[in-house]
Amino acid sequence: MEVVIIKYNAGNIESVCNALHRLGVQAEVTDDPERIRAADRVIFPGVGEAANTMAYLRARGLDGVIRSLTQPVLGICLGLQLMCAHSEEGDTPCLGIFGEVVRKFVSAPGREHVDKVPHMGWNAIYHLKGRIFTPAMEHQYVYFVHSYYAEEGEHTSALCNYMKPFSAALQKENFYATQFHPEKSGDVGSAILENFIRLKD
Repeated sequence: MEVVIIKYNAGNIESVCNALHRLGVQAEVTDDPERIRAADRVIFPGVGEAANTMAYLRARGLDGVIRSLTQPVLGICLGLQLMCAHSEEGDTPCLGIFGEVVRKFVSAPGREHVDKVPHMGWNAIYHLKGRIFTPAMEHQYVYFVHSYYAEEGEHTSALCNYMKPFSAALQKENFYATQFHPEKSGDVGSAILENFIRLKD
């Protein structure tokens, strides 16, 4: 099983490597298109800013590489947002794998002290669909850190509620993505990563 983590100008790669290592998986971190295409599983993590990151991907041809992949692909946090159609962050056209649009959380007047941005910490996921989840994960808590969110749409495979329901996960064909950080989400997150690694065709 060859697992590749896409190398680009986004943080959080080391923690994903460590989480996979705990599962007995040694991942390769690379931006080589041939190595990415040849992998059995591809992980597209990220912590950063949408416009700059999309510019980086386009300059290196990685946007086209990611769209062309046919093996299971997992986007995490910014990775999920960049796999959507468009982000309000920097008015950025994204990869368009999912049709959902990424919006910024905005606190209602007078609720800024309650509905803080970013949404940070543990929150429950629900209405789970798809093969990376199990029924036992319904309403379990996972770890979020984000100021932008993907709207609920046809590719939503899990919901979370912060100010309003939003897409905690998305799936379309071989593309999976989580807004939360499975690598920081304890036993539930480890199980999600393991389910992704062990997906059957």
